[in-house]
Amino acid sequence: MPAGSRAGEDRDRAVSTLHEALHAATPIWGGWITGPTLIGPEEFARAGYHYVGFDAQHGYLDDADIAGLLRRLEHVRIATAARLPNADSAPIGRVLDAGADAVFIAMIESAEQAAAAVAATRYPPRGVRSFGPLRAGLGLDPAVHETAVSVFAMIETAAAFDQLDAICAVDGLAGIYVGPADLAISMGHPPVGSTRHPDVLDAIVGIHRVATQAGLVTGIHANDGETGHAMAQLGFQMITLAAESQALRRGAIEHLREATGQ
Repeated sequence: MPAGSRAGEDRDRAVSTLHEALHAATPIWGGWITGPTLIGPEEFARAGYHYVGFDAQHGYLDDADIAGLLRRLEHVRIATAARLPNADSAPIGRVLDAGADAVFIAMIESAEQAAAAVAATRYPPRGVRSFGPLRAGLGLDPAVHETAVSVFAMIETAAAFDQLDAICAVDGLAGIYVGPADLAISMGHPPVGSTRHPDVLDAIVGIHRVATQAGLVTGIHANDGETGHAMAQLGFQMITLAAESQALRRGAIEHLREATGQ
């Protein structure tokens, strides 16, 4: 292959599926994967979801599981993200080497933590990521790898809310992703129905306002369609609606209801 052709292909890869989805639709809708299911991500794609997130914080997934699931989605038009429990560079590098479009880094509470998360996705001298793509389709240009990756800081505590301006000013951050359940707990409220509590909703609105003013994408974990609709009305751009277990349970209940006539 001529060198120019390879360079052109690498430049094309700089526009990730997530970037394309965000450019084409506001808001975009996401599904969530908590276990090593082979059909869950594809079913979200078939249903018209824009992205799927793999949960390496609370889910039963390890690096190998996520790599295998990403491989199955290589030719499926759906964006991919992985949630990781902290800014440790090695796990972040591995999910990006496997082809994830984005990472959501949990429990960010300071600009320093957000900067560490960004550094984990950037190669020296701008960061600490080590070069080692696991898929030939990712190309060989480190600059393309960096450009294609989106880094989201998860804001899910009152302490993070207090540091939000500084967090949003971190260079290289693509967006803010709200975890409303943990946010509610940190504010002294129950996690169930968190977005309907006035104090928590005010904080969510404030997070969206500050992040938007900083030019960042805003995302949130909604957990159901009704809440997702409400968050879209507030202006959130990335909204995760349900995990595969929730979708399965809802479908199973509906099939049983139809069969029994109840």
